[in-house]
Amino acid sequence: MMSECEPNETDPVVADDIAPVAAAAAAASTTDLNFRSQEPLSTLFDRNTVGSGTNPGVAIRISGSCESVLTELETDGSGEETLLLPCLSGGTSSPRGERQKRTRRNRRSSSSDKDNLTSPGNSSGDFNHFPGDPEFGDIIQRAEQAIEGGVFPERISQGSSGSYFVKDSKGKILGVFKPKSEEPYGHLNPKWTKYFHKLCCPCCFGRGCLIPNQGYLSEVAASLVDTRLGLGVVPKTKAVYLVSETFHYNTIDRAKSRGKKYALEMVPKVGRHFHRVGLPPKLGSFQLFVEGYHEADYWLRRFEAEPLPENIRKQLQSQFERLVILDYVIRNTDRGNDNWLIKYEKPGEGEGEKAIQIAAIDNGLAFPFKHPDEWRAYPFHWACLPQAKVPFSQETRELVLSRLSDMNFVQDLCEDLYELFMADKGFDKTMFERQMSVMRGQILNLSQALKDNKTPIQLVQMPRVVVERRRTGGQGRVVTLGTAFTQTFHCKRPFFSSW
Repeated sequence: MMSECEPNETDPVVADDIAPVAAAAAAASTTDLNFRSQEPLSTLFDRNTVGSGTNPGVAIRISGSCESVLTELETDGSGEETLLLPCLSGGTSSPRGERQKRTRRNRRSSSSDKDNLTSPGNSSGDFNHFPGDPEFGDIIQRAEQAIEGGVFPERISQGSSGSYFVKDSKGKILGVFKPKSEEPYGHLNPKWTKYFHKLCCPCCFGRGCLIPNQGYLSEVAASLVDTRLGLGVVPKTKAVYLVSETFHYNTIDRAKSRGKKYALEMVPKVGRHFHRVGLPPKLGSFQLFVEGYHEADYWLRRFEAEPLPENIRKQLQSQFERLVILDYVIRNTDRGNDNWLIKYEKPGEGEGEKAIQIAAIDNGLAFPFKHPDEWRAYPFHWACLPQAKVPFSQETRELVLSRLSDMNFVQDLCEDLYELFMADKGFDKTMFERQMSVMRGQILNLSQALKDNKTPIQLVQMPRVVVERRRTGGQGRVVTLGTAFTQTFHCKRPFFSSW
């Protein structure tokens, strides 16, 4: 079992403890204050004034005589995550030719640039900027401006983690933000249910097949896989930094923010030396909001009572098969009929060509490093639907089979995921390789099922396979696939096979 993230135990800090900051700062202004570099720093937004009118939760950086508001991307002893590379967004793809020219040395060189990007004195300042996707970048900018104007993200009551509806300045929902620190087993999860789960039933705490606290990466990676395979069922998802007073912060973070603002207002000459004033930004996944969708269970019951016309039924079947392919490739361990959505517009009501569309949301519990083999099996609940008894269509086979059968494509996909996951603070290359071994096995099974004209339910009944880089030794039946990989059948079963 992987060790879970434990909460940071810190003594409570109150505003009264911060009050002496101004007096101490005034006395220390004539001495060496051991502050950070005072070189000019980059900003995202400029303001002419700073003071009591500043919105809470907004980070303020003073540079020379200029006062600017920015989303600070660096830890300040608060327990928040350190900065990731812009490639974490996973939204851009490199041509096949360029990828072949890229070497491990080049990759290491690009990784070494990370230190330059995270240095406080550098003028990068565009970590929430997406040059390959200006439309998405514009949405994030609108969200930041709305928070700046006092329209804060709203916490979603459902679910076992801290997730938020992010809105624009007019109150329209732009997307769903899921901070890493507020994931089900994150140290700042505002939902108390998981805390009592851990306290009262530690033997069943967490999912032994998943790496803890990587849900935001799983969300982004699912969107990347969806894009590479051309499925079009996952709303666009990228990793971003956001800061808002409605996010869940610990006491010390809020006390430090109040203390720095107080010092800035009372002793501006000293306050200008602070590296950041305000709450620290949170790293997480940002998934675009989809309108007009309902939970799949709602529409599936309607379709049972009111059967669809044949042409609409085929559209639903095609979309369903894409959902199956996505979930099977990423080995989603949390796919019920309440976390995938259906949008249905009767012929003549909608403007688009498709009357039915599916949206696969909540992909944060995917990419396991081994097949579930302890207590629970985490089955695919869509396998019980009538659509799962229909063989994969020719349209679906033409869409993905040629890609999944190409080992070069699969290796490129693994490299894209490597660049995404490696930017995380807790990245472990060995565990990542195990994740990819499971995914390669899923792709191998899926390719064979498509060739054999099998149904989705027959697909999930196939023997579980792990395809890993070839090593000496090993357990179980091993069949050599080539000089690089071996196939291993995973025979261990969980205690509960249907839960």
